[in-house]
Amino acid sequence: MSEWKRTIGVGNRPSHLRFPRALLFDLDGTLYRGKQRIPGADRLIRSLQERGVPCWFVTNNSSRTPDEVSDHLLAMGIPATPRQVVTSSLAAADYAQRRHPGASAYVIGETGLHQALAEAGIRVLPDGEEAAASLVVVGIDRNFTYGKLAIAVRHMLNGAAYLLTNPDKLLPSDGGLQPGAGTLGAALTAATGIEPAVIGKPSAILMDFALERAGLLPEEVWVIGDNPYTDIAAARAAGCASVLTLTGLCTAEDWEQQCRGAQAMPDAVCVDLDELDIMLRTTESDQ
Repeated sequence: MSEWKRTIGVGNRPSHLRFPRALLFDLDGTLYRGKQRIPGADRLIRSLQERGVPCWFVTNNSSRTPDEVSDHLLAMGIPATPRQVVTSSLAAADYAQRRHPGASAYVIGETGLHQALAEAGIRVLPDGEEAAASLVVVGIDRNFTYGKLAIAVRHMLNGAAYLLTNPDKLLPSDGGLQPGAGTLGAALTAATGIEPAVIGKPSAILMDFALERAGLLPEEVWVIGDNPYTDIAAARAAGCASVLTLTGLCTAEDWEQQCRGAQAMPDAVCVDLDELDIMLRTTESDQ
């Protein structure tokens, strides 16, 4: 049995884990699946907030605004405010503002991405405008067309920088898997040969942005997520401790294999959110 197998379950909490000053939660697969709340998510977040433990919600989803994300959580009984929500769109807008100040951007994406860029002072070009874009930003776009692809490719071949909100090629939905932002981004790379600056998990850019928003250092937080390839890998890239919950992608039988495949081992593994709550309470009482 490997050292990682021994971390599963609260009775074997790794001794190096110190109680965090804040928690960065993944959303889909960790606190909910689509419109269905994962058991214990409401109790866990409510308990943490009542005990004064800050919770931040960090998502690769670029389509929704922070208000829409918090509304989605509240509808499932999970307490959240827009200020606690950190999306890949917000991080992409911050990255664009810092690296490409005053840029004009051609955007393939939905409301959350358009709004975040506009609020960051990035001029978003309409599809029909002939002006050259200095930036192409791509997120999930369920109204994606060949025409949008052609416009983006033209801007990129004319020298526009290329940002991708997140690399997820497939997304879970109520009707099964559907193409994600990574699939749309792959089409642009295939056409131009240009690789994007990737903002969302497993990149550290989104995590670093969330840490800055929280005003904390990497060693002061735990990242909680269900996906080794995104959540746990991003925590590792940012230097944060991580806890894998078996509420989404992984099972008790395959989590270790999945983590090794992702080259991202968590600091601890919890079967569900009730077990995570117990581990947090135990860690808190020990300090």
